[in-house]
Amino acid sequence: MIIPSVDLQNGHAVQLERGKDLKIDAGDPRPIATKFGRVGEIAVIDLDAAMGTGSNADTITDLLRLAPCRVGGGIRDVDTAIKWLDAGARKVILGTAATPAILRELPRDRIIAALDAEHGEVVTHGWKTKSGRSLEDAIKELAEYVGGFLITFVENEGTMTGLDTARAEQLRDLAGERVKLTVAGGVKDAEEIGKLDALGIDAQIGMALYSGRFGLADAVASCLTTDRDDGLWPTIACDEHGRAIGFAYSNLESLNAALEEGIGAYHSRRRGLWRKGATSGDTQELVSVRADCDRDALRFVVKQAGDGFCHLKSWSCFGEDDGLPRLARRLLDPATRAAPGSYTARLFSDDDLLDKKIAEEAQELIDFRDRDNLIHEAADLLYFTLVKLAKNGVALSEIERHLDRKALKVTRRKGDAKPNA
Repeated sequence: MIIPSVDLQNGHAVQLERGKDLKIDAGDPRPIATKFGRVGEIAVIDLDAAMGTGSNADTITDLLRLAPCRVGGGIRDVDTAIKWLDAGARKVILGTAATPAILRELPRDRIIAALDAEHGEVVTHGWKTKSGRSLEDAIKELAEYVGGFLITFVENEGTMTGLDTARAEQLRDLAGERVKLTVAGGVKDAEEIGKLDALGIDAQIGMALYSGRFGLADAVASCLTTDRDDGLWPTIACDEHGRAIGFAYSNLESLNAALEEGIGAYHSRRRGLWRKGATSGDTQELVSVRADCDRDALRFVVKQAGDGFCHLKSWSCFGEDDGLPRLARRLLDPATRAAPGSYTARLFSDDDLLDKKIAEEAQELIDFRDRDNLIHEAADLLYFTLVKLAKNGVALSEIERHLDRKALKVTRRKGDAKPNA
């Protein structure tokens, strides 16, 4: 689908034409990354590092916490690539350094080779140096080492004059089934993104989004299909743990409202545009929008507030939730966390007791007797841990995201136990 681009220069999100002329300075990239990240991975490119004039490393580190990012610009060795992968980059993009000697030292599925081509010839060093190598030869040389290619058609970059989809299809076939192709340079409208998506090719978009040529909703909608007479897209609303809490429909208007406002917005067949919670107070903050594999349904992940999604005042339209997410949510909410005089209320008021219980239950988990006892002790330890988190305003979903980021690390530590104090 669409890969929105956040190009960084002096800490700002910018857009250049043909890599040279500043056309747009969009300012702080953080809110931009948050918005763009609602539709999937974004491409964060450090132009200063690429040009050897500086670094936006601190800014990129912030963006990695806000959105799923593929990071590029100035990555010229194995250590730098691994640093960004360990920091949480979903993928890293290597340009001039995309050589077999370096690529073979990195995890293939998380590496994208950037090939910038002007009229079919690969150019390097900020598009200033002609390599004498054809785009086809470069793809053949590197395809076995990478999980993807980012191909930029330099002659069209930033011009919004259109992209040759037939040419892109040829390059996709050359790269092979295992390698995902992303193209950039000149996409003029959302319809082109849909055509590329139908070919299994992603489009990296910058200028068109920043200039307002089209919006995120237009780009996503161009890739969708439906067999419904009314043209609506079935939409599953899920909480941050991925649990379905409701079913609704979307159209272009509601999808645009959701993505632009960062809320749960849907199409009601009775009322039209429906901003969830506008009257009930049970609002939703939009985390992400994803299309299914057939591109005929959407999944919204939302931060649900209030009583829940359902008009019957239950957390979901399928009844109340359960398990750890329900317990964690109730503990985090002062209105539901503990009845006066309960043991849970005591734990919230007594830090020393809570800390001692966590240590006690951890030891009992270590010393478990049998399978049933293991389950019992693990449940106790999880309960006290969730109370500790709730007392400090930490949601279970934050822990899950932290674990997801840790799973992206390439560098593995021994993990030996610390010596006793």
